[in-house]
Amino acid sequence: MRLRNLAGTALLGVGAMAAANVGLRYEGDLESPLVGDDGTFRWRGMDVAYTEGGDPEDPDLVLLHGINAAGSSGEWRETFGDLTADYHVVAPDLPGYGRSDRPPLRYSAALYEDFVGDFLAEFDEPAVVASSLSAAYAAGAIAGDSAARDLEISGFVGVCPTTVAGPSPPKSWLRELLRSPLVGSALFNLIASKPSIRYFNADHGYYDPENATEEWIDYEWRTSHVENARFAPASFVSGYLNSDLDLAAALADLEVPPTIVWGREADVSPLSDGRELADESGARLVVFDRAALLPHVEHPNRFLETVRESLVAGATA
Repeated sequence: MRLRNLAGTALLGVGAMAAANVGLRYEGDLESPLVGDDGTFRWRGMDVAYTEGGDPEDPDLVLLHGINAAGSSGEWRETFGDLTADYHVVAPDLPGYGRSDRPPLRYSAALYEDFVGDFLAEFDEPAVVASSLSAAYAAGAIAGDSAARDLEISGFVGVCPTTVAGPSPPKSWLRELLRSPLVGSALFNLIASKPSIRYFNADHGYYDPENATEEWIDYEWRTSHVENARFAPASFVSGYLNSDLDLAAALADLEVPPTIVWGREADVSPLSDGRELADESGARLVVFDRAALLPHVEHPNRFLETVRESLVAGATA
């Protein structure tokens, strides 16, 4: 009888967990966080969503958001509109994120580097502004040892660029745990809960957590609770999105002078890493006071000036 009661209790617990997972799923339409025209890039059977703005006759500028549990092109919400005054700006949601398709793949750094290379190849000498891991994917696609394309760009700005944002070596057990349908969904719902989002924003995303508004936190929650939202972050959290690129060498090999932007208060990717990377690659380093990993959100006007200065330097190089 006791065994039967225990089994019944366990089944009730499993059922409650499954019901909670379903109840936390966001079933509505996820709108673009940027004001512009929506488009779709078909890639390896996936629909990759992007937003574009500005005159198509102006120089192309591609914005690549960073990777985290709630990543999306909305990272550029404070600068996208102003950049469209001078550029044809295109900001995709990377595969597995935002409004793009999220198939249950085992996402990898190689997949994202391939995507970035194929997406950039759609444009004629675009400028690139990329954040965190995406800066490494872009540098690898353009100038890395494995770059298979002859991509030409007109400028490059990396925001706190890094090759490592998860455990090294990767933890396969952690990835598979988060991919599991019941426990994995429950764990990811905790990671992507609003209290957790607020914690991570305050702990290392922003110098001033007030720069992440409640409206934005709500969008981060919704984008991390659509169906299959956990699969790309499962690879991120477990270290499988770390790149093995020699980032300094790749930046040094770019045919345009790269600029690195860093928040002085960043601790996950500390400023010391930025100084070392700039010294080894010859990149220009611009340090933003009172900023952490998202200086482009916390100080958009100065960031816009930096981007324009960098892209003018690239055009005259």
